[in-house]
Amino acid sequence: MSQPGYALITGASSGIGMEIAREYASRGVPLILTARRLDRLQRLADELRPAVPVEVIVADLSDPAAPAALAAEIGHRGLVVRILVNNAGYGVPGRYLRNDWKTHADFQQVMIASVAELSWRLLPSIRNAGDGRILNVASFAALVPAADGQTLYAPAKVWLLKFSEGLALENADRGVHVTALCPGFTRSEFHDVTGTRSKMRVSKSMWLDAAEVARYGIEACEKGRVLAVPGWRYRWLHALVKLLPHRATLALMARNSRKVRPLD
Repeated sequence: MSQPGYALITGASSGIGMEIAREYASRGVPLILTARRLDRLQRLADELRPAVPVEVIVADLSDPAAPAALAAEIGHRGLVVRILVNNAGYGVPGRYLRNDWKTHADFQQVMIASVAELSWRLLPSIRNAGDGRILNVASFAALVPAADGQTLYAPAKVWLLKFSEGLALENADRGVHVTALCPGFTRSEFHDVTGTRSKMRVSKSMWLDAAEVARYGIEACEKGRVLAVPGWRYRWLHALVKLLPHRATLALMARNSRKVRPLD
């Protein structure tokens, strides 16, 4: 008997990735969870195993060898991936020259190179499924001018959005849906890890719930929507930004960057 199609979720140990795992489990989708922290993955796996089969594979996607090793381990276990969720990611706080080059290189490996390679390696099985899905967790930062102190983060998310658009067009004839999920500020560990939460001055009304973001993204992917922007306030902002001259939105970013990012 063949294995059911699994959902592989990168960065599944916390935040949006964890909530995506919970949402897929509630829908009866078997899971492959991967991240750097084994203890957290095991706790989540123990929580979800009563509902669905769960496999745990530790991987550090800042290692250029990790995508190939992850794909090889999935094959070794005889698992078939039907859904790929490229969620692993983080931010590097501060202005560009604050950090050494290795910090920036590791960031690009996780946010761009690993996503491209893992998608390439798993796309054949996703296409063969007939109803395969790729959910790429991007950011609202991809839809507005980059902020001061966000020199690589926003460009990486723009790349992910364009990558999603291209994959969606290439694979539509095989029943594959590809979605770029672009949430705004979301309650998770993201800002705690970067040490920016205490320095942010963002209205409470702009914060999204990670579980709601996960549900919105999965449902958008099932419907075949290439772009998913959760939260009516962010959808309104997206529409507004498209109407304003680029010079005006860039000026707004210049005035508001210090509210959301430490710059020094």
